[in-house]
Amino acid sequence: MKKHFISAMLSALLFLTGCSAESSPEPVQGTFFAMDTVMDFTIYGESGLIDQSESLIASLESLVSVTDANSELYAINQTGSGTLTGKASSLMEQALEICRRTDGALDLSIYPIVRAWGFTTGSYQVPDEAEIQALLPLVDYRKIQYDAATGTVTLPEGMEIDLGSVAKGYAGQLAAQMLREHGVQSALLNLGGNVQTVGAKPDGSPWQIGIKDPQGEDAMMVLSVEDQAVVTSGGYERYFEQDGQTYWHIMDPSTGHPADSGLISVTIVGDEGVVCDGLSTALFVMGLEKAADLWAQSGDFEAVFVTASGEVYITEGLRDRFALTEQYADTPVSVIER
Repeated sequence: MKKHFISAMLSALLFLTGCSAESSPEPVQGTFFAMDTVMDFTIYGESGLIDQSESLIASLESLVSVTDANSELYAINQTGSGTLTGKASSLMEQALEICRRTDGALDLSIYPIVRAWGFTTGSYQVPDEAEIQALLPLVDYRKIQYDAATGTVTLPEGMEIDLGSVAKGYAGQLAAQMLREHGVQSALLNLGGNVQTVGAKPDGSPWQIGIKDPQGEDAMMVLSVEDQAVVTSGGYERYFEQDGQTYWHIMDPSTGHPADSGLISVTIVGDEGVVCDGLSTALFVMGLEKAADLWAQSGDFEAVFVTASGEVYITEGLRDRFALTEQYADTPVSVIER
């Protein structure tokens, strides 16, 4: 069996250009480990803001970790009920809204299925179909009882939930909000491949965010972004091979198997990191047609889709903000319009 885990820090390639030392202030930079990934922050502001960002993210993680026995979410999974407080409660409310919005293509209760495949421990395996079928009745976000006023969560017996599909996006969103409150007008936050920008670059030009070729190692495209989040979900990020088959970590809640929608990479661009994070996973599961329909009915995100055959589709809002890199200049690109 071959096992592959590509650091999410490498799954999105970041291009920082156009800022000369003469015309722009020097940034403060910091790298730290949180939420099971390496995070790399570049902030045009006070040096202490790196530590404040790290503390903010660590605080959120301490509430919603599924492996930390002291976290609120861990306790809920162990006992079937409990209370989420502060930012964790807000995250839960927003995550459930994304579940509803995507009709369960994102489902917080997929956690036992993901664990059965070994993606939570690194002990990868193809579970018996009988085990998958036994777990599937527990995968239904609609059975999660949540009181937004009190933060109280009650789960059916045997159900466990995980906010990992939205946590990094939310963390980036919170960090960006904090930086803006401290007067920061320019920052690039890479949360293990989840990218959050604050403003534009110091020279006023957009940040150039490179998106990896899901079937290669190089940057396939570049997006121009200002004050938004960019989140990519791809099967290449974490997968294993067994008996000639490739199995990736993005699970279809309706089948209990890795998503097989014809898409191999989905990138979401929007103002809210938590929405971008959740939708990148959900639209990967939904497939191109349903994903395009959801986009057409929405107004809060743009998207890039890469199919298994190597075709690229972009939504019309990215038409003037998207470019293929030279190496991929001949790749077919279609624009999805409303």
